[in-house]
Amino acid sequence: MTVPPSDAGTQASPTTGSALAFDRLDDDAARALVASWAAVPRWADAVLAGRPYGSADALAAAADRLARTWTDDEVDAALAEHPRIGDRPVGDGAAAAASRLEQAASADADVDTAAALRAGNAAYEARFDRVFLVRAAGRSADQVLAELRRRMANDDATERVEVADQLREIALLRLERSVR
Repeated sequence: MTVPPSDAGTQASPTTGSALAFDRLDDDAARALVASWAAVPRWADAVLAGRPYGSADALAAAADRLARTWTDDEVDAALAEHPRIGDRPVGDGAAAAASRLEQAASADADVDTAAALRAGNAAYEARFDRVFLVRAAGRSADQVLAELRRRMANDDATERVEVADQLREIALLRLERSVR
């Protein structure tokens, strides 16, 4: 889902002058868009409460600042929206479409790398009791696998911080794609 242009029937940018199209969305449409970035209801409420932003940069800065307040429980709940790395995302919503785009390189990994990702996911889930989350956009399957292996050495507290940071990075990338 992208923010609609400022004038119906035109191909205007989501940011027109000082007005950001996100600022003009009705609350339901804006909430759905923010939820596709990260399924953290308190964060979505806070992002919406900050309108109007006036620019994509101001929106991104506020979303970033607010995401840094996510609790462990909020991050854990948001992970339910994320498929395992290497798995094909299911569904037809905005979050599933974003995951398909972000995980394209991992989903098309060679047989050996795909098997290593599956095994790594299983080991990670057994160790940390949550799905492995990484900003896969811009990373090859081999880079994702290396990151998974590196993070297996983390203690739980360190890993919780990394997971929250990866979720924040994913949310900000999705925001960027949808409002610029």
